[in-house]
Formats: sequence, structure tokens, C-alpha cells
Amino acid sequence: MYKHLMTYKAHLAAGIIWLFHISALIGISLGHLDWFISKTPLNLMVCLLLFLAVYPLDNARKITAFIIFFSGGMFAEWLGVNYGILFGDYLYGANFGPKWDGVPLLIGAYWALLTFITAAMMDYLKLNPWSKALLAAVLMVTLDFFMEHSAPQFDFWTFEGGLAPLENYITWFLLALLFQGVLRWMDFTGNKIISLHLYFAQLLFFLFFYF
Repeated sequence: MYKHLMTYKAHLAAGIIWLFHISALIGISLGHLDWFISKTPLNLMVCLLLFLAVYPLDNARKITAFIIFFSGGMFAEWLGVNYGILFGDYLYGANFGPKWDGVPLLIGAYWALLTFITAAMMDYLKLNPWSKALLAAVLMVTLDFFMEHSAPQFDFWTFEGGLAPLENYITWFLLALLFQGVLRWMDFTGNKIISLHLYFAQLLFFLFFYF
């Protein structure tokens, strides 16, 4: 009974996620870019809350992992924004919510969320843990690649010169691989359903504007 209930909750959450993303696609296509993109923090918060409703941080290990990824992501982004280290020279815009010393707090949560969902997606595959970690890191960088195309237009962030440098993707991959390694070492099993839908809803959204 409990398993069926969690599956139902995961599918319900997935439906809400797709509703938000498809509505944004339609709205932006009809010329309401500023209104929908200004709601990005709300969308990210809804996605995070839906994820946590299906996969709650209900023990010390999960909470510890989330804090590690949140803090690690925030620190790496702080170095990037303030010193041009790791990712290149860039600044965050106005559409990623409240900031701490130039870094949106939601970007730390996004690092943690993306780490968890890509790791869970790999559990569809029969591979050894470290192969899963490697492929999950590739998924994280893939999403970032397509996000970079729309980020300046959406006032998410802007790199000096307009384009993200190669070092951005190298650092993204290495940091993602580190986080995935930590998650595999801690031996978590995530929720594959919500993770798959969360990832592909975002990927479809940014693919649409990439092409």
C-alpha cells in the first residue's frame, strides 16, 4: 500500500512539474517572456518542494548529503562570481531569487537537487556505482550546456564576453562527479519517477529555446 501511495504521489508531482514547464513554454512563446521568467524562483521552489514531498530528507544521512551539495555548490559559485575562479568570469542576474554575496541561494539548492535526481535516474541502468556516477555527472553538464544558451536572455547569469568558456563545463563536470561520488559512497536510492520527470521537463524547456 505504501509503495503504491508513493508511486501515485510521484506521478502527481510529475504532472504538476510538466504543467509548470509547458505553461511557461507556451506563455513565453506568446510573448510573455518577462512575466514567466521572473517566476523562475517560484518554479524552482515548487520543483524542490515536490521532490522533497516524494523523496523526503527524513534521516541524518540524507540531510547531510543535501547540506554537502548545497554548501559545495554555493562555495564554488561564490568563488566564480567574486574571483572568477573555477567557472570563469560571470555574474548572476535578477531572475534567480535572493542572493548571498552575489550568489542566489537557489543555485545551491539546485546543485543539490540536480545531484539527487541524476543519480536516481542512473538506477534504471544495470551498471557499477562508479559508472553510474560518471554518467550522472555527464547528465548534469548536458543540462548546464543547454541552460547556458538561454541564461543571458532570461537574466539568469551572464559570462564576460557572452559565452561560457570551456573551463565552465570542465568545472561543472568535475564538481558534479565529486558530488555523484559522495552520493554513491553514501549508498542512496532515490525516487526514479520524480527524478526522470524533473530532469526531462527542464531539458525540454531549454532545448526548445536552444533550437
